Amino acid sequence: MKLSRHLCCLLLVQAAFAATPPNILFMLSDDQAWSGLSCQMHPDMPDSKSSLVQTPNIARLAQQGMRFSAAYAPAPVCSPTRISLQTGRNPAALGWTKAAPAEQGHRLIEGDNRKSIRDDEVTIGQMLKSAGYATAHYGKWHLAGGGPAAHGYDESDGDTSNQDAAPHLPPNPVDIFGMGARAVDFIKRSQAAKKPFFIQMSYNALHYPENATPALLEKYRKLAAGGNDKEVGRAAIAEDLDRGVGELMAKLDAMGLSKTTIVIYMSDNGGSNRRTLNGGKGDVWEGGIRVPLIIRGPGIASGSWCHQRVVGYDFFPTFCRWAGVKAMLPKQLDGGDITHLLSGSSEPVKRFRESLVFHFPHYQGDSPHSAILSGHMKLIHFYETGENRLFDLEEDISETQNLAAAKPELTSTLAKQLADYLREVGAEMPKPNPNYDPNQEPVRKGGGKGGKKGGKKP
Repeated sequence: MKLSRHLCCLLLVQAAFAATPPNILFMLSDDQAWSGLSCQMHPDMPDSKSSLVQTPNIARLAQQGMRFSAAYAPAPVCSPTRISLQTGRNPAALGWTKAAPAEQGHRLIEGDNRKSIRDDEVTIGQMLKSAGYATAHYGKWHLAGGGPAAHGYDESDGDTSNQDAAPHLPPNPVDIFGMGARAVDFIKRSQAAKKPFFIQMSYNALHYPENATPALLEKYRKLAAGGNDKEVGRAAIAEDLDRGVGELMAKLDAMGLSKTTIVIYMSDNGGSNRRTLNGGKGDVWEGGIRVPLIIRGPGIASGSWCHQRVVGYDFFPTFCRWAGVKAMLPKQLDGGDITHLLSGSSEPVKRFRESLVFHFPHYQGDSPHSAILSGHMKLIHFYETGENRLFDLEEDISETQNLAAAKPELTSTLAKQLADYLREVGAEMPKPNPNYDPNQEPVRKGGGKGGKKGGKKP
């Protein structure tokens, strides 16, 4: 009897993971847009790659593994994504939905937001350590609580945040190459101790673009004629990051570990996607939450694609599956195991809830708003106005055609599901500002497509 290609691939992946627990190298970039690499994030969308930034090493990694066209960060800003990755939970359920301080003087008072990981929260570092892994976290922690060492990591750079990258100038911009050197040393010692390793590389790039290598800054000034300094710097620091990724991949190859190591590359939130997606950092339009995701590893077909929706908190149960964790997983996990997708399966990820919720009760890229994704439909609710907008992402990835009026029943159903979920998990909500003065309202940092002062309305 002949086995299907999918079943063969699945058996190969399972065998690869069952024989020896794989090493796991998780690389997390900062503020990198879905279309911010020089390789496409969707095979049918040429604009899903950058027309400016050159990232040949990450493009090579993508060709060696699987690209995910519908990958989502748990939040449109950094620290909520980071706590979600550590705990496998939705930021709304964690009560941690923003990184920057609350903006004052708006129509609504932003939802409360905590700033420190708790001692009772079980992290992926602790779970993998219980399975015999050597664990390390390098770069930006941004979760306080005593730093990675207090939360399951054998080695780390401490309780770091954005500002810790600022002193690192060329030839080691924002510590990209210093992090790589420490990771390689940790890998060597883990191998000598005959332990599989889990390393999270939380790069600070694309922060501090002014720290980029001078030759690259000059290169992009010429390539982006008429571009502003920030755009030039971000392109340059992205290429610095790409070189750091390439050097780390080369070290894995030289140590003979490529065939036993799963490599994940992802961004912590979206960024500017002017040619493809609406919105950006600080809002839950696709531009703020859809991110690049690449996975390479044993049994994963090179040059492959996955179009199923995945989200960052899916990695907690997935990493535990790969590592063969025998300890009981936390009861309140929001993520689902994505292992089957790596064999080419088109079955959706099984989670406790089918829909995905993104909650941002804050002013940043937009006014306070939340979104729910169910199937290929997405509803965004704006708290200032009470307005709902409905989009079919399969037909309209740029979110330009509001279908709420044309599909009132679906709009009502999704709006209720969203409100019910947020109430169920006790999510922090924005509240009316009793001292609101429209004549004194500050200008929003990110524009605000959903609020009264918004830009274009789809």
